[in-house]
Amino acid sequence: MIEIISVRFKSGGKQYYFNPNGAQFQEGDGVIVETTRGQEYAQCVQGNTMIDEIELTAPLRPVVRPATPEDLETMEKNKEREKKAMAICQQKIAEHGLEMKLVSAEYSFDGSKVLFFFTSEGRVDFRALVKDLASTIHARIELRQIGVRDEAKMLGGLGICGKPFCCAQFLDEFQPVSIKMAKTQNLSLNPTKISGTCGRLMCCLKYEQEAYEDLVKRSPKQESFVETPDGAGTVSSVNLLRQTVQVRLDSAPESPKTYHNSELNVIRNGKGKRPEGYVEPPLSQLAQLRRPSEERQEAEEDRLAAALEAAFPEPVQEQPQEEEQPARRSGGRNRRRRGKGEGGGQEAQAHSPAPERKRAEPQQSQERGAEKNEGERKAPARRRRRHRSKGGGKPAAPQGEG
Repeated sequence: MIEIISVRFKSGGKQYYFNPNGAQFQEGDGVIVETTRGQEYAQCVQGNTMIDEIELTAPLRPVVRPATPEDLETMEKNKEREKKAMAICQQKIAEHGLEMKLVSAEYSFDGSKVLFFFTSEGRVDFRALVKDLASTIHARIELRQIGVRDEAKMLGGLGICGKPFCCAQFLDEFQPVSIKMAKTQNLSLNPTKISGTCGRLMCCLKYEQEAYEDLVKRSPKQESFVETPDGAGTVSSVNLLRQTVQVRLDSAPESPKTYHNSELNVIRNGKGKRPEGYVEPPLSQLAQLRRPSEERQEAEEDRLAAALEAAFPEPVQEQPQEEEQPARRSGGRNRRRRGKGEGGGQEAQAHSPAPERKRAEPQQSQERGAEKNEGERKAPARRRRRHRSKGGGKPAAPQGEG
């Protein structure tokens, strides 16, 4: 095991390992390191870490020292000098009539060397240009030809998705991208839709390629002969993300149906001849391939509804406090009245205020007493009428008569 720190010279650039020489560094610290171009300023992106020596591809170079505020001032001065060097170089390129596009210029940390990056369709003889620049800038000159992808990474910009370039943000290295990836992902092969600003295939085609390759292994190919719950047929189209296919049934080739991959039994994968002597199984046997999706979905919905009811019970609507107490007092009387055989009309009286009921109760008792006395007075008259109707001789004398 060996101790290292990881640094980056540019924002979004590649990370490099360096030997901290026993010093402790944290993420975001500035350091001065030893490189092939001399001492350079870099930013620490990973603090002291122990790794296996097998992971190292080259001998570790040491960290010279932590960066100081003076080093930051030197970096700011170099950036101003880079702008002047860019203007001078563009002017010299126009004077020499060279077919090259200047991308950027970089000063070394000590300012003794200037590195110019340019793009060109072919080889360019820039020996005269180098001599002219050296005599004007008074520093060592180096010109380096780069590709269009490196140009997009240095300049930056926005992609067709509306976000900054992946290469300028987090991609350390460019991954190879082929047109086969676009075919596997069922994308349009129109170059304007699958190409980035640099003119090459978009780097994001590589991101989901492994997932699509795994889905392809699980899905039947087009023109495959399969068995479905509704009969045998031929696959007409495949949806990799949904894992569904459209099948033209032999019984109804004009109206293709959609099935999930798990509902299919592949007899012949891809184009080819139909198996000789193939006999289609009965529909009762093929119906076992159907997924119980509807029943399972209903069961899941019921479980979800029950969970929601348990988590969020319906609030109980409480009556105002002023009406609550009269309702409770009248409830007992109401139940007692129902026990005596009173009708449902008393239910409406249960909600009347208590004082009104108290005033009404004496009046009702007086009315009942008067009805009782009147009934006793009328009783002898009723008995006399019943006796006459039966023909029972002389009517009985009323009570109180001699």
